Amino acid sequence: MKLSKYEEETVVLYNEAEATASVYTHDPKLKEKLKRLSEKYPEKIIFNTENSSGGVTYTVPKKCVLIKEPYSEELRKAASERAKTAGCRPPKREKAAEN
Repeated sequence: MKLSKYEEETVVLYNEAEATASVYTHDPKLKEKLKRLSEKYPEKIIFNTENSSGGVTYTVPKKCVLIKEPYSEELRKAASERAKTAGCRPPKREKAAEN
């Protein structure tokens, strides 16, 4: 069954008693990131299920859930300038091998 973009949600659930959170998502970038992290840290980022509509569920350490203050345009520009001055370049992303 095809879901609408509105129905393709991401839900993060955790409670105060446990050290882990449950992440359910349809977001392609987040799914790929969770997959990469689960391969790198299989004891910490655990794949649980994939449903018929393409949503996946992972268990992650609660410490991985982060909400940050929005970056102002001024701070973003200043950080960009500092990085350019220091000669930093963004990392090259490897394309996923097609099967």
